[in-house]
Amino acid sequence: MQVPQDGEDFASQPWYHGPLSRQKAEALLQQDGDFLVRASGSDGGHPVISCRWRGSALHFEVLRVALRPRPGRPIALFQLEDERFPSLPALVHSYVTGQRPLTQATGAVASRPVTRQGPIRRSFSEDTLLDSPVQTKLLRARKWSDSQPAGLEHVGQSREGNSGPGASSVPTLALSRIGSDPVLLKTLGPLASIADSLRASDGQLHAKAPTKPPRTPSLVLPNASGHSPTYCEVVPRVPSAWGTPSGHSCPEPEAPWWEAEEEEEERCFVRPQAEVSFCPPDNPCGLLGPQNRPLEPKVLRALRGLFLEHHPGSTALHLLLADCQAVGLLGVTKAQRGAMGVASGLELLTLPHGHRLRSELLERHEALVLAGALAVLGCTGSLEERAAALRGLVELALALRPGAAGDLPGLAAVMGALLMPQVSRLERTWRQLRRSHTEAALAFEQELKPLMQALDEGAGPSDPGLVALPHVVPTARLLEGEELPGPLDETCEQLLRTLQGARLMARDALKFREAAAGRLRGFRPNRELREALTTGFVRRLLWGSRGERSPRAARLEKFQRVLNALSQRLEPDS
Repeated sequence: MQVPQDGEDFASQPWYHGPLSRQKAEALLQQDGDFLVRASGSDGGHPVISCRWRGSALHFEVLRVALRPRPGRPIALFQLEDERFPSLPALVHSYVTGQRPLTQATGAVASRPVTRQGPIRRSFSEDTLLDSPVQTKLLRARKWSDSQPAGLEHVGQSREGNSGPGASSVPTLALSRIGSDPVLLKTLGPLASIADSLRASDGQLHAKAPTKPPRTPSLVLPNASGHSPTYCEVVPRVPSAWGTPSGHSCPEPEAPWWEAEEEEEERCFVRPQAEVSFCPPDNPCGLLGPQNRPLEPKVLRALRGLFLEHHPGSTALHLLLADCQAVGLLGVTKAQRGAMGVASGLELLTLPHGHRLRSELLERHEALVLAGALAVLGCTGSLEERAAALRGLVELALALRPGAAGDLPGLAAVMGALLMPQVSRLERTWRQLRRSHTEAALAFEQELKPLMQALDEGAGPSDPGLVALPHVVPTARLLEGEELPGPLDETCEQLLRTLQGARLMARDALKFREAAAGRLRGFRPNRELREALTTGFVRRLLWGSRGERSPRAARLEKFQRVLNALSQRLEPDS
């Protein structure tokens, strides 16, 4: 992973550590207020501010907004919450000198930078190699003269003949490097010829000083095993003209399944054989483990830090990806298409044999609503923390609305959490939201609530250009036999609008697929956050590995009682 293209703006800053894993960053943060900036390994190299606050290490993703190049203005803007800065040093300087919280939800203040020791490492693979015990021992035993071209002929030779007893031998595979030092690999034929053509500095074998080796590897060495070489930034590559066997080129990285182009095939109708499920199989969860109890505090704290680390726009794309998989809009296999008789879950949703898919989508919607309400009702801290949790949900809803991510099932789940009776009754919390986060409160009342009402009534925006995934909950409820609330005349109109919307949704399934794939093109999700938004994970989080097998009605009734108790504990009835 390389330093970002505008890395020259901040690579010289002492608090920037380049590619650094979360665990190693946390080990460097000793006291409250200590902070550093690193390149994330899971979000495409985006800068992340790691800060220790109140005994815990927190990580905040800095959103980088690329701009169209124009003279006299920056090529990108950086922001944590609302305010944008022309450079990352300007952002850090503003928050550190002003002693402002990095986010309102955490109140974390960065005050003391943890300075970088040594040059910036260019990749996580190099970071791992340099920290291994064997490589550390090699670095201590290695002579700096070996990095000169004159030492090339000694690469791969044992030190037993030149050292005393107990001296370690240099491995025949590679020597590590520091900074711009190139990695030196053993090879039989081509490397010797390369060494003969190099010239060293005075005092070595030749008279002419060599040019400084480039920082970007440009050589590839033939693989003795005969297999295709594996890419690694710290291993040089030799062009094919220098002896690389034909056919041993570096393979192009495969595109994720949600970016793969699905070929349209002409096929005649095949009678469906079985109902299809798009929920992933129950694999052991990295955050929950094979067995878990409901609402484990350790898991809830980890999830809170995970969501705080990501900007609402990034979280919205993670939720869009999970919803597209649950609906069967992206990643549908050929076997699934053959089994259900149609090409998309949006079409299957409207058919008689789509009962299983409709049930799964309704249960996913209910689980996400309960999890969103828990994010607010589970805040046992100050009133401001609960107001910040409300603001986070409102910002996520704004990032999911049409014209943004366009994930209407995700928007319905977030709005369902905000409109739950246990949440809407928290008068003091909503009053604090209007006082501290006025813009979010106005957006919720004036934009999000009318939009959600129109979508539930079948009258909201549904064009594939604005929407990547349409609002499927009303259709699923209607076709599963649930009654529509309201007077009879209004209910009939809503019924007709919902059925018409379902017909258009199935007709435009291909356009919705293209819109969703376009929004997710180039997106590289965080593995843990992606897992945390799946239906299986949310169910196990709320009811535990044993409780999730209980009947649906019993589970929902039990959790409603839990939310009632939490709401009364936060703001008891007067």
